[in-house]
Amino acid sequence: MSQMTAKDVFTKAQTWESLPTVDISGWAANSNDEKIAAASNLIDIVTTKGFFYLSGHGIEQSKVEDVYAASKAFHDQPPEYKERYHIKNSRHHRGWVPFSEIGQFEKDNESHQVFYESFDLSYDLEPGDARIQKGYGLVGPNVWPDLPDFRSSVKSYYDSVYSLGRDLLGIFELGLGMNQGQLLRHINAPTSQLRLLSYLENDAPADEFNHGIDAHSDYECFTILHATGPGLQLLSSEGHWVETPPVENHFIVLIGDVLEAWSGGKLTATQHRVVNRGASRFSLPLFFGADFDCVVRPEIPFDSQKAREQYPSFVAGEHLWGRTIKIFPYLSDLMDSGELNVDFKITDENPFKRVSKEEEDLLQQRSAS
Repeated sequence: MSQMTAKDVFTKAQTWESLPTVDISGWAANSNDEKIAAASNLIDIVTTKGFFYLSGHGIEQSKVEDVYAASKAFHDQPPEYKERYHIKNSRHHRGWVPFSEIGQFEKDNESHQVFYESFDLSYDLEPGDARIQKGYGLVGPNVWPDLPDFRSSVKSYYDSVYSLGRDLLGIFELGLGMNQGQLLRHINAPTSQLRLLSYLENDAPADEFNHGIDAHSDYECFTILHATGPGLQLLSSEGHWVETPPVENHFIVLIGDVLEAWSGGKLTATQHRVVNRGASRFSLPLFFGADFDCVVRPEIPFDSQKAREQYPSFVAGEHLWGRTIKIFPYLSDLMDSGELNVDFKITDENPFKRVSKEEEDLLQQRSAS
């Protein structure tokens, strides 16, 4: 066994021989048989590659440019302005996420440096909507900075990508042999978060102590991602990290924990990370989620006894809220103070987490030494 260092595990990645691409430009005009064939092809790509690039999505480039301009306009503001919109001031997890709100995986190592910040928003409910969670939660109204065109640009983009997500979930239903609307019935006032991420220019090395976001899977159904530059790496079905660069006019679609459970493991949640390239980079992940109170379990035709044992039922919102509380220090502080309480167990690790073969080799080396 070759000697593997922690730096190797973090920095070394392969390249794709060919990028898996799905084009849905002609979807609406297709016959039923053509739709079934296209949806089945999408599932085949996801089961072999774990993700796909999406083209023909119909979202105008101008909307993408406008939301990036809005994101840059906010992140270019001085700290005292952004502090007014700090996420800790929201009871529904909306607002500015500064460097201090780093993930739990980063808190454990004092040597770690973080080079990104974010502005987070989600499915927007008007004040007074009966579905808004009381106290702290994920379901409620957004926070909007008072910058020109920010709200209109971000809302226009969110609405378009959220609508695309509903279309994609319908394609997943068909490709997985499910009934029309079988999964979409769980999408009414969902926990579908959009992050306006900004990675800052820096001169730190790309290693295990200096990175964007550490390895994880997303906790929702799937993620529709757009980015301005490279840095994203995905864990392939063979268990190796692979560079996944942005492609013009394409989104990258990653499978989330909920869709893995719904499909009884037919699809697996895409493990991914962002490495430090040292260059300025913006990205727009839309985490397409189910309703908070959706009970997630293997769906027909995947609801076998084996699948139910492998994927015991869980509440979608509790899974997401628990991981969010675990990751965000301001929420952990509220838990410690007793101001925030939940009536479900928060696990130390996400049960959907997987590691690369290189990480497995490193752990074996350490246990053998």
